[in-house]
Amino acid sequence: MFSRKRLDELTDFAKKYGAKGIAWMKFQDGGVNSPISKFLKETELDSIRKITGAEEGDLLLFSSDKWSRCCTILGALRLEIASSTGIMEKVKDKFAFLWVVDFPLFEYDSEMGRYAAMHHPFTSPRDEDVELMEIEPDRAKAKAYDIVVNGAEIGGGSIRIHRNEIQKKMFKLLGMSKEEAEQRFGFLLEALKYGAPPHGGIALGMDRLVMTLTGTENIRDVIAFPKTTSGLSLMDGAPSAVDDVQLKELGIKLME
Repeated sequence: MFSRKRLDELTDFAKKYGAKGIAWMKFQDGGVNSPISKFLKETELDSIRKITGAEEGDLLLFSSDKWSRCCTILGALRLEIASSTGIMEKVKDKFAFLWVVDFPLFEYDSEMGRYAAMHHPFTSPRDEDVELMEIEPDRAKAKAYDIVVNGAEIGGGSIRIHRNEIQKKMFKLLGMSKEEAEQRFGFLLEALKYGAPPHGGIALGMDRLVMTLTGTENIRDVIAFPKTTSGLSLMDGAPSAVDDVQLKELGIKLME
């Protein structure tokens, strides 16, 4: 069971990932020890215990924010706890692969006041979710997928939209007018009128895979020409100066 000092340390750690704080709940001595228990009814505490499967000696950590932010915060906490308690060391020679599927098709952008594509605007919805695009976009899932090993994403991809009417629905939901869609992607919409087979793919990150295989936590250790935080490649001096002849070939003009 973590001490109060350790819980404070984990709270400070979580703040690095955007947390305003971390709520916790200890199940010990047949009861519940938590600074938030006074705000909850006994029936609510029992529900939390039942839903989480918490037993005597267990600790629950809570984060409250937007769903994506909570996932980031709690994911980082999970890795920190696994590392600090030696769990990561015990499984360092094992490789656990998994597929992540059923991603949301959209996420709502509160600043823009409209939906945005979770992956990109050409990702196909699941066949059974096409109707949800217009009536309940929040529930629509995408034909997108990631492959993960030991918690590190080593590849991702999707099945693309290949039907004209679905691509039009996607643009409309993203707040794009017919005129704008035609101007920006008219070539695609025109091509889809004549039919296209279902198609998709995946992009694999070999550097991420090698990082996992070698057991390093820094991806720069397995990249031939790693960049600094300012984007410089110290191995080969890139980016180098560009002369006027090269700029002219590319139709680029530099202005102060």
